[in-house]
Amino acid sequence: MKNLFLIIFILLSNISFSQNKDFDKSYKKELIDSIAYQLNDKYVFPDVAHLMASNLLKRLERGEYNEITNKKIFADSLKSHLFKVSKDKHIGVSYDEELALQLNKPKEEKNSAENFKRINERVRKFNYGFEELKIMKGNVGYVKITGFSPTKYGGKTATSAMQFVSNCDALIFDLRVNYGGDDTMIQLLISYLYSNEPVHLTDFYHRKENKTTQSWTLPYVQGKKMPNIPVYVLTSNKTISAGEEFAYDLKNLKRATLVGETTAGAANFGEEFVAKDNFIVWIPTGRAINPNTETNWEGKGVEPNIKINSEKALETAYKMALEKLEAE
Repeated sequence: MKNLFLIIFILLSNISFSQNKDFDKSYKKELIDSIAYQLNDKYVFPDVAHLMASNLLKRLERGEYNEITNKKIFADSLKSHLFKVSKDKHIGVSYDEELALQLNKPKEEKNSAENFKRINERVRKFNYGFEELKIMKGNVGYVKITGFSPTKYGGKTATSAMQFVSNCDALIFDLRVNYGGDDTMIQLLISYLYSNEPVHLTDFYHRKENKTTQSWTLPYVQGKKMPNIPVYVLTSNKTISAGEEFAYDLKNLKRATLVGETTAGAANFGEEFVAKDNFIVWIPTGRAINPNTETNWEGKGVEPNIKINSEKALETAYKMALEKLEAE
């Protein structure tokens, strides 16, 4: 029996040794070198990319990662250290087998009808971000949005939502828990708040192409537009990324009153890349530039017009809407 336990112990020790050998300092060095290359090649601010890459390499050489044996914990550590240097809330590292499999697929397979169906099914389960619609007493419309799906998936739902509130005399968008998403949905929704004359919303600088693209309201949308009604946007520190863009655009265009808390402060946009095996690095490859402020909300968030605890934001905005309508 003792011999049996000894054999099992040796086998388990060999398995553990093999696993650690596969995830030793040499492996970690290769991974960090790959992340460093991706950062220097793609990150929106090249000087900050160099600082992040150098910081990871110095930590590796100091032996800070020697005791980490779990790949997910290692990914979290790298993410934390990248953020400490960049303060960029979009920077990230993860260990994700399923996502790595998807990212490694050929381009034509990524653009296939099957891939479209797969993504659409995923965002459909969240109703493309539209969580709640209602008409409040006094004919004030309420739209709660938890995320902005691309219009190629959620465009029809967005149109239906905006038509539901199209006869309201005031409108409240609730973005207090909004995790961001796609700017095409922002463009569509804001287009309902203006007439047919295009309005310049924001610009996007892309490092790789070294070019800037523009986003304007659409001259035509399905259904009725609401260019003259008062609009309120509810925010909190959980309003992030595209949710912040929506609020920032409307605030600086003076088309809406923001009520609540200062938002998270994540303005850079980017994409995911496979660094090594199943390690994924999320790299901001560009940044938003508002045509009115010539800057964005990165690191500082979007400050509301009316600062108040986010739990009281709906009550406050609703009261403001009723008072404005009564005065008119």
